[in-house]
Amino acid sequence: MASDIQNRPMYGSTTVPQSTNINHPVASFLRKLQSKAPNHSGQLFGLLAFFISGGILLLLTGITVTAFFLGFIAFLPIIIISSPIWIPLFLLVTGFLSLAGMVFGTAALISWTYRYFKGMHPVGSDQVDYARNRIFDTAAHVKDYAGGYLHGKQKDAAPGA
Repeated sequence: MASDIQNRPMYGSTTVPQSTNINHPVASFLRKLQSKAPNHSGQLFGLLAFFISGGILLLLTGITVTAFFLGFIAFLPIIIISSPIWIPLFLLVTGFLSLAGMVFGTAALISWTYRYFKGMHPVGSDQVDYARNRIFDTAAHVKDYAGGYLHGKQKDAAPGA
């Protein structure tokens, strides 16, 4: 009994008990268990790298926000004094960019329409053709249904006609 206690591994240890019998059931079971044990060192390294890089990014974010607010506070008097210049300048730039965007969009629309009607098959023309055919088919079905419905109503209105 005393030799059996000496050969048992301690709780949590990964050593196989030293026994004179290599085919001992506990020894073979522990060998199988150790061979199939997962290796968590890669996951531990990934988790450690995640926390280190997350901490660095959090530190850089804090420095950036702090620098922005300190710079804003330092330049606030200059911004307030020169605001009569900045507001019209902002309105001019906004108006110019809006106008440029509308002109670009109109030019793109005219170009696409020209290529579509010339048969050059621009991007999306198959979807336009599909929608046009669906609308045409739906209109034809509505016309047929309405024609039959109205024809039946005319007979009801004038049975002798």
